[in-house]
Amino acid sequence: MIAEAGLAALWLAFSLALLQFGLAVAGNRLGDLKTLVAPVAVAQGILTLLAFAMLIWLFIRTDLSVQLVAANSHSAKPFIYRFSGAWGNHEGSMLLWVTVLSAAGALLALVERRLPERSLRATLGAQALLALGFFGFLLIASNPFTRLNPAPAQGQGLNPLLQDPGLAFHPPTLYLGYVGLSVAFSLAVGALITREVGPAMARAMRPWVLGAWVLLTIGIVAGSYWAYYELGWGGWWFWDPVENASLMPWLAATALLHSINVLAARGSLRAWTVMLAVVAFSMSMIGTFLVRSGILTSVHSFAVDPTRGSFILGLLIFYTGGALLLFALRIASVREGARFDPVSREGALVANNLILSVILGTVFVGTLYPVAVEAFSGEKISVGPPYFNAVTGPLVLILAALLFIGPLLRWRRDTRPNLRRIAVPAIVTAIAFALTFVAPAMNLLPRLGLAFAAGLATASFLPLVGRDLRRTPLTIWGMVVSHLGIAVAMIGAASDASLTRETLAAARIGDVLTVGPWQVRFNGVDPVAGPNWTAIEGHLVATRGNTAIRMDPQSRFFSSPPTETNEAAIATRLDGQLYTVIGKREGDRWQLRLWWKPMVTFIWLGGALIALGGLLALIGRLRRERGRPLPLAEARS
Repeated sequence: MIAEAGLAALWLAFSLALLQFGLAVAGNRLGDLKTLVAPVAVAQGILTLLAFAMLIWLFIRTDLSVQLVAANSHSAKPFIYRFSGAWGNHEGSMLLWVTVLSAAGALLALVERRLPERSLRATLGAQALLALGFFGFLLIASNPFTRLNPAPAQGQGLNPLLQDPGLAFHPPTLYLGYVGLSVAFSLAVGALITREVGPAMARAMRPWVLGAWVLLTIGIVAGSYWAYYELGWGGWWFWDPVENASLMPWLAATALLHSINVLAARGSLRAWTVMLAVVAFSMSMIGTFLVRSGILTSVHSFAVDPTRGSFILGLLIFYTGGALLLFALRIASVREGARFDPVSREGALVANNLILSVILGTVFVGTLYPVAVEAFSGEKISVGPPYFNAVTGPLVLILAALLFIGPLLRWRRDTRPNLRRIAVPAIVTAIAFALTFVAPAMNLLPRLGLAFAAGLATASFLPLVGRDLRRTPLTIWGMVVSHLGIAVAMIGAASDASLTRETLAAARIGDVLTVGPWQVRFNGVDPVAGPNWTAIEGHLVATRGNTAIRMDPQSRFFSSPPTETNEAAIATRLDGQLYTVIGKREGDRWQLRLWWKPMVTFIWLGGALIALGGLLALIGRLRRERGRPLPLAEARS
């Protein structure tokens, strides 16, 4: 009965979303009934949460009479994979998507008090329209509660690549980030409908975008490390199409966040903010389409189903096209914001957004160009790291240079920029660039990356100079920590690109291999067994100076479904990571792959600092907004 109850909850939530949309559209013509929009949004969110909770319970129980459970679970799996397996598949992940979408709408209805009533009503109507499309997709094309009769004796099991604690963490954080951007989209649409694009909209939008941006950052960083240790390729970012699908919304959200700050504080960049809100959520939709359509080959893809992919493509075209049409019809009525000079903090933020938009366009074209070529010519091509690194690398350096300057400029107009303060990070950059020649084999782009990272790390602290640190707002601390995180991540990425040392060998037992400063002795192999897998485990002893570390990489075999995976053994030290993988046997030799990766951990440390900075800024903004009186003009509307 649990599956039937879950399906019934979905149908009821769909009906309430339809009612919510109708009430929002009818508006003032309904009299007092218009006040029901918010309660209906809350009820819809509760019902969708209930449906998702029931799906999780079916997976925990391994109810094999449900088709989705039978196809993606197994009674012998550890509890964490039965729990997280609820969203480690196509239907479950889409139910998670619509659950977060509905819950976000419910939370908006409960907590938003700063928007005029008609703008909030229009926003909740737009959120309901978004939910309707995804409810329809679930109920028509991807029902997660379909029954099997008779039920199989055993399930097929979860994809072994997903059998990792990262599954319990990575997808939910990304989805929370994606759907958080849906609220920004709905707020922008509501503001266009009511012709109230202004600081009030930006203040309402800012916490949602900040929260979404923090969650996207955490999800991307966690996914990067998951792929790094799980796939056994030794890299932290592969420019995989589905990796790019999560990066594109993050880039758009980063630009949107800066634009919102300008609109909320200075009343400028109104059209830019609305457009970026539409683009950011559209990138989330494109990511959903790429992962589920089967048009791209990726280890991260959930489904190879062109029919369901076409459904999502239709939703993408409808929502994005409709929002852009509304933008075109209403943008002429949006009042021009306050003017500013190019040499100002606003000017630097505009330049920052332009660079982010170019990077976004570069990634978008590189990801979808092979699809377009195959569709029109039938020829299969691939666009890989050489393209992305060559094009985005210089743009990231320009972006880092802008981050030197922007926070040190005044708002509106800066006729006398503080050149002495700007000179400090510039000098550090020059010194760091000279020091990179200690490693003569390093390419130019990594040299510049390390140099600009050093300058940016210095510049990130300059907004604190002359302040009472105990009274400095959390928003300033958030900016400082996030910009420092970007510098730290750049150091890790540049070091990994230029200083990594690799050794590939077919080794006999007793052989000693060298990789970077490490001597690695191959002591043998043993068979081992896990809860639902068997493996060959290599035994290595790595030494550097007086340090000796035992490392045990594995080559695992899963029987349900039959799959082989590599489990890297990684030793982390302050100055980097030793990464080891064991492969197949060839006679009396075993394939061994060893990497020494100096400062690679800075990549994820930097990502964590970026997310922490965003969290500090979010807390600071919420504290500042709490208790701020509603402006008289807004209260009267």
